[in-house]
Amino acid sequence: MYAVIKTGGKQYRVSQGDTLRVEKLDAGEGESVEFERVLMVGAGDDVKIGVPYLDGSRVTARVKSHGRADKVEIIKFKRRKHHMKRMGHRQSYTEVEITGIS
Repeated sequence: MYAVIKTGGKQYRVSQGDTLRVEKLDAGEGESVEFERVLMVGAGDDVKIGVPYLDGSRVTARVKSHGRADKVEIIKFKRRKHHMKRMGHRQSYTEVEITGIS
């Protein structure tokens, strides 16, 4: 059984036991979170698609950890103009383990 959920402006295809990194959530480590914006649930040939979300469907997960991704370096450079700008960005994430689909 699998589901497609939406969180943090992105969509993820998940099944029970999967571990994934999503945008930072306000939950402590070890806590349980529920994703109520379920777009699709499938089990073999039986597929249910929401318009836009499925009513009564939930995906539960357990927060494993919080962290920050690797640094992305941004360099803006204009030749012959004595202009160069360096920036960096590290995105925060929450690592969750899917515990159930209902």
